[in-house]
Order: sequence, then C-alpha cells, then structure tokens
Amino acid sequence: MINTLRLLALPLAIAASLPAHAADEAGCPKTLQHTFPRLQDEKPQSLCQYSGKVALVVNTASYCGFTPQYKGLEALYAKYKDQGLVVLGFPSNDFAQEKSSNKEIADFCESTFGVKFPMFGKSSVRGRDANPLFRQLADQTGRAPLWNFHKYLIGRDGSIVASYTSLTTPTDKALLRDIEKQLAVH
Repeated sequence: MINTLRLLALPLAIAASLPAHAADEAGCPKTLQHTFPRLQDEKPQSLCQYSGKVALVVNTASYCGFTPQYKGLEALYAKYKDQGLVVLGFPSNDFAQEKSSNKEIADFCESTFGVKFPMFGKSSVRGRDANPLFRQLADQTGRAPLWNFHKYLIGRDGSIVASYTSLTTPTDKALLRDIEKQLAVH
C-alpha cells in the first residue's frame, strides 16, 4: 500500500518541481507563450505570468528622441497596474540607439527614469531577426516597429487590440481610452 501511495505522489512531486510557468502555459494565450531574459539579471521569464492582464508592449532605446517616454510609461504603469495593466519593455538596437549591455540599459532605465515595469534583455524587434513576440505582433497587425517606442496593446485574453507609432505618447487620449476599455473587460 505504501509503495502505491508513493507512486501516486510521484506525478505531484514532478509537477511541483517544474517552473511555475510550465504549468501555466496550458491556459496561456498564444501571444504570451514566449520566454525572454529579464533585463536586470538575464534570468528567463515567461510572459505567461502576465496572462489575464492588459499588456502594453514597447520597444525601447536609451539614445532616442523618444526616450523621455520612459517617464510616461512608468507613470502609466504606476497608475493602472493595480487594475491589471502591465507595461513590457523590450530594448532594441535595431535603430542604433541602444547601450551595449543589458546591465547598462537596466542602470540607465532605473537611475534616469525610475523604471519599475518589467523590462527584458536587448533583442531585435523587426525583420527576420526579430524576437518571436515582435514577429508575431507584426504578423498579426501588419505593422512592425518603424522606430523606437512603438507600442502594441494586448487584451486580457491575449488578443492584439492595437498598434501605435512612436508618435503616440503614453499620455495620448486615444491610447488611454483603449487601455481603460481593455481594463474594464473581465
């Protein structure tokens, strides 16, 4: 009897030893089924942890005329995070305006703009070298980032709601209206 109980407990022990995101991926929207290194320490992070949230995905850069948008993105995140918004930052050097290392980018974002929203390691966001999330976003919207600080809004269900150019600031009324509309969906 004891051996049978041990055998029955084995699958639970195996499941308990799996990373949390492995179990979550079954209910995770396809849009979020990606893993990227966290900017600060390069530890792998599954985007499935943001399932059920409204996500604003942004490609960022440290040396761009739009870089001050970090401040507005952080304010947006602070204002709406308790209602279910997450801003996801993806530094990219596709336009030759990003620092060389993830550590430099992380230090810059934190010390210059107090960025607390999730940021991921530097990657490409356009063309055939684009990371899988940005390839998917471009394929589904028909629009790859034309420059830094391009934004994609993803609903709680993982559907891609809209795409916004770099000229759309974090305080843009249409963007805020779209975010608030998605936050109201439960």
